[in-house]
Amino acid sequence: MVPRMLLLFAAAGLVSCTAFLVLSMVSAIRFRRRSRQHGLAKSSALPRVTLLKPLCGLEPKLEENLESFFQQDYPEFEIVFGTRDARDPALGLVREIQLRYPGVKTKIVVSGEPDRPNAKVCSLEKMYAAAASNYLVISDSDVRVAPNCVREVVAPLLDRGVGLVTCLYRGVPTKGSWSRLEALGMSVEMSSGVIIAGMLEGMKFALGPTMAIRREVLDAIGGFAVLADYCADDYVLGQAVHNSGHTVLLSHHVIDHLANHQSFTGSILHQVRWMKSTRFSRPKGHVGTGLTFAMPFGILGLAAGLAGGHARLGLALFCWALMHAAAMSVVVGWAVVRDPRCLRYCWLYPVREFMGFCFWCASFTGRNIVWRAVRYRLEFGGKMVRVAPVQQRESAAVAVDNLA
Repeated sequence: MVPRMLLLFAAAGLVSCTAFLVLSMVSAIRFRRRSRQHGLAKSSALPRVTLLKPLCGLEPKLEENLESFFQQDYPEFEIVFGTRDARDPALGLVREIQLRYPGVKTKIVVSGEPDRPNAKVCSLEKMYAAAASNYLVISDSDVRVAPNCVREVVAPLLDRGVGLVTCLYRGVPTKGSWSRLEALGMSVEMSSGVIIAGMLEGMKFALGPTMAIRREVLDAIGGFAVLADYCADDYVLGQAVHNSGHTVLLSHHVIDHLANHQSFTGSILHQVRWMKSTRFSRPKGHVGTGLTFAMPFGILGLAAGLAGGHARLGLALFCWALMHAAAMSVVVGWAVVRDPRCLRYCWLYPVREFMGFCFWCASFTGRNIVWRAVRYRLEFGGKMVRVAPVQQRESAAVAVDNLA
């Protein structure tokens, strides 16, 4: 009796996952169609732009990432770099790149130690004060972009109804199997949720790796200060812009987001932390995410089929899950964000999907996270409260979680 009930439960779960796959296909077609219809503004109409680039230490491929912003095909822009400490080694790379691009205006802002939980936002406040432009592009240090990126994310802001533009991203591994698996999750898992949400209810959030906004819109919602207590500051920023009556637009432009965590421990710490922040920022949507992972239902169906004497049915459910996961990799990872690895390694995505389910389960294990060697407690609504510095015996484990 129990194996039969588990088989039914597994089959029902796979039906819900298939519905999610269908929604992904429809939203993927919609996204690609809108991309083909997109037109760019002429260079003469493009405003001066300030790029805000917070930094914190060295990380894989940092020089290439930063240099991609110096290479922008854009009429007039400046780059404001921000660090907590004037001795930050990332500034050495910035100065080397400056010498290669003397025509690009740059500024360096040293923000000091943060006085609010979100250190990156505290840096952005100081950098914002130094910005000379009314149009801002905010991007993380682990992002690499094409020369037309700034042009394509700023142009939609010429429409006064558009308050913020954000971008999907494809994961780019740096080195090792764990980085490759994390990158696949970035390209597929994140992107599928975003394009479906955009299709069903419109964009009410932003994606932190790259965001473009006008000064007047940012000032109207209270500036960066309103984000400084939140872990998912990008989500809160997008929500605030949407609530202000402006449109949050998902650009057709897709950027590269590097998966910097090359070790098992670093990858796990980062992904569980991200899942926990999602759980507290949007709890209902996070709970529903559990119904989008096909592999757990496939494994359950196989186990229940073998236990209940229905081996063929159990194997069929398992194969269903495998095909579902591979199809998600192709439909979203390749067709939407144009990640060639998602086509080449679609056979590997079932493993990554099951890992994503495990991270989702781990997100319910507590409310504490460790970020930059500091322990925080997450509150519902997405706020985080500083608890204490990480104890010395734990520092080796958390040192690998090196996102800014």
